[in-house]
Amino acid sequence: MNKWKLIALDMDGTLLMSDKALHPDTIRDIREADEQGAEFVYCSGRSVPEIRLVAEQLPMIRYAVCLSGALVYDLKESRILYRRAIPQELVYRIMEAADGEGDPMMHFLLDDETVVRGDQVTHMADFCRAEFQETFNVTTRSVTDMKEEARRHESVAKFNLYCRSAEQRRRICKKLEGLPLTVVLIEEASVEINAEGVSKAVGMQALTEHLGIRMDEVMAIGDSENDRAVLQAVGFPVAMANAEEAIRELCGIVTVNDNDHNGVGEALHRYIIK
Repeated sequence: MNKWKLIALDMDGTLLMSDKALHPDTIRDIREADEQGAEFVYCSGRSVPEIRLVAEQLPMIRYAVCLSGALVYDLKESRILYRRAIPQELVYRIMEAADGEGDPMMHFLLDDETVVRGDQVTHMADFCRAEFQETFNVTTRSVTDMKEEARRHESVAKFNLYCRSAEQRRRICKKLEGLPLTVVLIEEASVEINAEGVSKAVGMQALTEHLGIRMDEVMAIGDSENDRAVLQAVGFPVAMANAEEAIRELCGIVTVNDNDHNGVGEALHRYIIK
């Protein structure tokens, strides 16, 4: 029996390489750990459609804490286990904050799809997101007017803004101060926005309650600021070699290999695979 009853895997910067593909050795090592009784869960800022692109290669992983904890999903039964979204009124407030700030790219992440503006999604490099171009090409629905799209939804599970620079992001985030939202800066110039109180730790707590296990029985592997809450909440946090310095210090345990060289598999061999 493995001591850790659930292994939570962040995706971008952890499970996935820089080109957003899975390392063949990572697939092999997860399969070996699964055969020895380990159970995994995706713990990601990604949406369900984006996770499904990877899940096809790892069919043994049934559950996903998606959208930075706003949604917990059973991939096998295509069923929502937990959801906490941004109400429409606050979606409008976020859009107002972005108005007049150089036209950042807005991204609505819903329960089963994601929505972007069609004239922006074809050139992700303008928003410091070139590595996501292929993923966005196949997972997003394009519209001509995001404000009109917002009127169609009583809530949005997650709202991402992709800015053209860190300075543009700073100005927008300044306008968001005081609103009942969870705002996390990611990568060079992007910001993830969830409902107040949402985090990967909250989503993971909902899943562990569903599975009848405790958070101190969970191992989590991550690399960035949006992993902080869950890494603090679980029994055994592990940082990737490529993790932000603050995350490495938080975890104490750091892989030697980074996400491009099967750091996840290294952690599994050190702590899970017998």
